Amino acid sequence: MKALLIVAFMLTATLAWSQANLKIGYIDSQALIELMPEKDSVEAKLISYQRSLEEQIGAMYLEYQNKVADYTNNVDGMSDIIKQTKEREIADLETRITEFQQNAEADFGAKQQQLYDPLITKARDAIKAVAEANGFTYILDVSMGTVLYYEAGENLLPLVKAKLGL
Repeated sequence: MKALLIVAFMLTATLAWSQANLKIGYIDSQALIELMPEKDSVEAKLISYQRSLEEQIGAMYLEYQNKVADYTNNVDGMSDIIKQTKEREIADLETRITEFQQNAEADFGAKQQQLYDPLITKARDAIKAVAEANGFTYILDVSMGTVLYYEAGENLLPLVKAKLGL
């Protein structure tokens, strides 16, 4: 019984000590990334990449419109075999356009991740360095919507901006 009381006391003391050393900070990582100068170049590359995808889909759509117009204007004089061939070409082109649109969206998402990953890594490394240097136990990211309420805490954005020289 005495041993059980000692263990309970030690657990309570340990819990109280760990809570006393708890230091919580918060940061808006999205705001931090917006301040990073590399973000502008990432955005420019993404816009350029998006335009190239849009140009390709535009060319495919123009080809589709031309084939449909040609078919519509000349359908009366076509034999059944030519009519079927033209209809199949148009249907195949519709399928290619749809597949390209789907693949382009996935490819754009992958390109976006590829370009933003170095910025995110740089921001996380700076946040970690600031947290360790200032003795923080937890850092909450308010841009992720994970914090519904906080009464106290320290905003790390100014410290991380200083670490990154922003």
